[in-house]
Amino acid sequence: MILGPQKLLELVKEIKLVEGLSERELTNPEGAGFDLRLGEVYKISGDAFLGETERKTADIDLVQEYKEGEKRTIVLKPGDYFLVSTIEKVNMPLYLTANFKPRTTTFRSGLFLRTGNVAPGYSGKLTFGLKNEGPIEVTIEMGARFVHMQVEEVLGDGNQYRGQWQGGRVAATKKEVQV
Repeated sequence: MILGPQKLLELVKEIKLVEGLSERELTNPEGAGFDLRLGEVYKISGDAFLGETERKTADIDLVQEYKEGEKRTIVLKPGDYFLVSTIEKVNMPLYLTANFKPRTTTFRSGLFLRTGNVAPGYSGKLTFGLKNEGPIEVTIEMGARFVHMQVEEVLGDGNQYRGQWQGGRVAATKKEVQV
């Protein structure tokens, strides 16, 4: 069952389910969850390896980041692909998981958002893939709402997240054995 905004706001106060929410989300959230904001943008390069027991992600370079009080933007040209992180940080208890949907203005602008699931027990910022699949350049302001987070209950509790991405790390700089 998807938790509604009032229950989510209770959990923000009780267990810091989401830290760093905008004033809008704290006072007047829309839909069945929270909208999260663009915090960091990374360009990937080099190579990556996804093996049976070892993995290495591409190299990353920070291209732009959110600074409160400053107007900063990033331009996505057709075909550009970036890793993007949220301003907000989540703290998922064992009985909850989160999934994501792009805001409709994201795909109406030609942008495709690659999202995943937040496992029970994960704590940290969230990272997604963002690609301009449209025919036009798109400018995004840092701090703009770009993804909608929906939180669901895990019946019977989930297993604690134990992966290497705990804490919001964006990339693995060397080949690592998977946990």
